[in-house]
Amino acid sequence: MENHTNAGFTLYELFITILVVGVIIMLGVPSMTEYARNSRMTATANDLMSSFQLARTEAARAKTNVTICASPNPMDAAANCGGDFSTGWIIFLDNDGDLNRAGGTETVLRRSPPPPADIAILTNDAANYFSYASSGLGRGNVDNIPALETVHLCDPRGNVIAAGGSSAARFIVITPVGRANVISDVGQIALAGGCPEQ
Repeated sequence: MENHTNAGFTLYELFITILVVGVIIMLGVPSMTEYARNSRMTATANDLMSSFQLARTEAARAKTNVTICASPNPMDAAANCGGDFSTGWIIFLDNDGDLNRAGGTETVLRRSPPPPADIAILTNDAANYFSYASSGLGRGNVDNIPALETVHLCDPRGNVIAAGGSSAARFIVITPVGRANVISDVGQIALAGGCPEQ
């Protein structure tokens, strides 16, 4: 009589495998969600930060005013300033310095689409622009309209410690001369207000 070995899983082995896969999924999915949220926040902060660096550099290079402003239609050919940063923003050559893009000579240097829907961008005094003079220095408040000084980037987590010890939120400070700095420390963001703890 020949011996035959059975290939395959027993019911017990199948249950253990399903249990192990379930535990891995339960542990892994929240970590991936947190990672995705952190990546979106970092990308939005970096995009805004690089916008200030580009505008400052281009103002000094082109020897003309360059403005960053919130735009209700940043991806359109006729993009202009208005609204708030939740709809996106543009950087453009503001030759006449009036914070209003007009004519073919006021070229858009960069268009930024709206940030992810779960990220709120809160600015001081609902400011929606920052303008650089031809020297590469900030122009301050143009026509008594408040310029950007601070920007809070918040998601539903608020100002809490996220992976790596940094805050889940970001705080950007723009000096009068136009230097922008990103702050990710929970304590400093709490002192500045803006993003509530959830």
